[in-house]
Amino acid sequence: MREAATLSETATPGGDALLSVSGLNGWYGESHVLHGVEFDVRPGEVVTLLGRNGAGKTSTLCAIMGLLGKRTGSVKFRGTETITLQPRHIARLGIGFCPEERGIFSSLNVEENLMLPPRIAEGGLTVERIYQLFPNLLERRRSQGTKLSGGEQQMLAIGRILRTGAKLLLLDEPTEGLAPVIVQQIGATIRELKKEGFTIVLVEQNLRFAASVADRHCVVEQGRVIDMIPNTELDNNIDKLHGYLGV
Repeated sequence: MREAATLSETATPGGDALLSVSGLNGWYGESHVLHGVEFDVRPGEVVTLLGRNGAGKTSTLCAIMGLLGKRTGSVKFRGTETITLQPRHIARLGIGFCPEERGIFSSLNVEENLMLPPRIAEGGLTVERIYQLFPNLLERRRSQGTKLSGGEQQMLAIGRILRTGAKLLLLDEPTEGLAPVIVQQIGATIRELKKEGFTIVLVEQNLRFAASVADRHCVVEQGRVIDMIPNTELDNNIDKLHGYLGV
């Protein structure tokens, strides 16, 4: 099997991409955190952003959503340039963001949280379908956000963006701190969503989990994508990846 393809062959945005990120720079105040991020995501793919803590993975998702104070470069979704758009306009193009902190409204119950975001396109999942994906939420549908476990909050955060009609999902550390059985359920859900046509960019620290769901892995270091490893070639490049991640 050949070596992992070079960055120039695989991470440069292409014409068939659903999401194309090119020369993306980003700042938090005066702090320059992204330094020319480049990668693309094709329709129906699951792509992970891997890297050490502080590498710029979450900042990349925030920059795609327009949540950084300043960003330059290019972020195209379905061919539309979004670099000058406000977050609310980016979301309405069909991008759903599930942040690491989840953002559950604690005073609302599960079903009220699910129904809160507006629909932005046809094709969003029904509440009934979301309950099929996450049976725990059906059991807790009348429970307030403050009474949910961490795993249930994560399921709710993911379920909430599925109802909106967004087709590109940005998931930031969805398995962090969760019990193995919940991690398995979230993995099964991501694979099911892929079958249903969703495209996913996933920030993840758990390499084993990432390998179970992803098509490709983009390695982020010091605010840049420095390598891209197809999941089919992961075994041949595991030592190199461990070097990148400091495992």
